Amino acid sequence: MTKLPKPTIVIFDMDGTTVRHLNPRMLGMMEWLDDTAFKISRLWMWLFARRAKGPILLPPPDEPVKPAKSIIVHKAIHKLRRKDLELLVEPCPGIYSVLSFLKRHNIPMALVSNGLGKGYGNDIVETFGLNEYFPVTIFREDIKKSKPHPEPLLMALRELDVETTGDQVIWYIGDRHKDVTAVYNAKKHVAPAKIVPIAYAVNAAVAAIEKGYGPDHILMSYQDVYIVLKELFTRPEGVPSP
Repeated sequence: MTKLPKPTIVIFDMDGTTVRHLNPRMLGMMEWLDDTAFKISRLWMWLFARRAKGPILLPPPDEPVKPAKSIIVHKAIHKLRRKDLELLVEPCPGIYSVLSFLKRHNIPMALVSNGLGKGYGNDIVETFGLNEYFPVTIFREDIKKSKPHPEPLLMALRELDVETTGDQVIWYIGDRHKDVTAVYNAKKHVAPAKIVPIAYAVNAAVAAIEKGYGPDHILMSYQDVYIVLKELFTRPEGVPSP
């Protein structure tokens, strides 16, 4: 039996988690460009905003940062897109079973992404009928600080209009190291609510182990996610995980 807590809110990453690229190299390139641009923006701050003073290492997650330069990269990539979305990406296998299960149990859901909404993310939501499940979507235009900063997750919670009380358990499902790190960085901001990562791919699984979350937080298929959710929602109230 799983030791995961039963979710009351579930937030999903988009690329690589909710939808996958038919050409994995494209997703890998986008993620690499996004991560690289994030690091370059930190270096830019150190050189100009801090005048090359202080450590060049990444500052604490609650330190303000300027809008990421990588939005330009995303615009350039998506302008190159000439094919229909159905020829570029597809929903991850089993995702609709999980989304339908959560919707039947009235679990609020949101979609967050470091990518652009205009010309890409919003089109994905509409094309694959994801707006039926996600009343809230957060994209690059909506935020100043991208993952691994927790701002996208915190904004999603605000848009869902839910109180982060001690009864709330927030799942965030993501496939990248920065997704798990964003959850880790969000903990103090959502307390007394509990927020936990669900690692959907190897990159996120490594981060989950590094952050001390343990193997229960690694569910690398939506079949596994569905099985765990079904167990959690059919377990009698008051019966703890072993």
